[in-house]
Amino acid sequence: MDQHLMRNNSRNAVQNRETFHKFFESWLVEQNQDLDQLVRASKEVNGIEENNRIMLSPIIQRVIQHYENYYKEKSRSAKEDVLGMLNPTWRSNLEDAFLWIGGWRPSMAFHLLYSKSGLQLEAGFHDLFRGISTGDLGDLSGIQLGKIDELQNKTLKEEKKLSERLAKVQETMADTSMVELSHVVSEILREEGRQVEETEEEKVKNNIAKKEENLLEVLKKADDLRLRTLKEILGILKPIQAVHFLIAAAELHLRIHDWGMKKDIAAVNSHNHGHGVANNRGGVRI
Repeated sequence: MDQHLMRNNSRNAVQNRETFHKFFESWLVEQNQDLDQLVRASKEVNGIEENNRIMLSPIIQRVIQHYENYYKEKSRSAKEDVLGMLNPTWRSNLEDAFLWIGGWRPSMAFHLLYSKSGLQLEAGFHDLFRGISTGDLGDLSGIQLGKIDELQNKTLKEEKKLSERLAKVQETMADTSMVELSHVVSEILREEGRQVEETEEEKVKNNIAKKEENLLEVLKKADDLRLRTLKEILGILKPIQAVHFLIAAAELHLRIHDWGMKKDIAAVNSHNHGHGVANNRGGVRI
């Protein structure tokens, strides 16, 4: 394969990752702003549900739109560099360890919901005991819980199918064509003075490109499931409950990102200190 073309492809992939990295950083700023607005809105509600709906619905829709924009930009970038989206350098090692197909596992949304619901139920127990509705996630109705349970079961099934599909794609790295190509190229490299012919390079390129297409398909379906799960959960909740859920989701995402980046920087600084090298760079990923 033409070396100039290889360099261009590599350069384009790097530029694409840098572009999305900048977008991701700006999106984090936007999420912080959304969080501030959601918290303020949660404190301005009153006992009149219709008034709360009128006030909160536009805010909720705006936050949903920001999530939609994120996945739209991610989809565009994935078409250019799916491997970069599956191995994001803009996230910390901590976040990487808990990634599922390039993002958060959809079923985690239900664990988040139940965790926040339990915390708010405990905090408002005395009011609920006296028959006073708190209106938050600690006040989910039986009908809502039934719908959430049904949605969770459906999401888990889709999640399992995608995990199995990813496993099949990953297993193709050891299929007959890859094993044969790796042997042929290795044999050529073992012979002194011989270079890998362009036809073999082209076979490798096409073979890997096909696997990237399959990865892109799985990533797209995973992101679709993530966004759909978020919207469907919000559709079950009342507006004020949806606000509390979005607050919890943003807080968890932002804090885990912060903790992970600080942990990575500390690890790099500790390593450099041991070798007598000063490090002043932030956001370092090792």
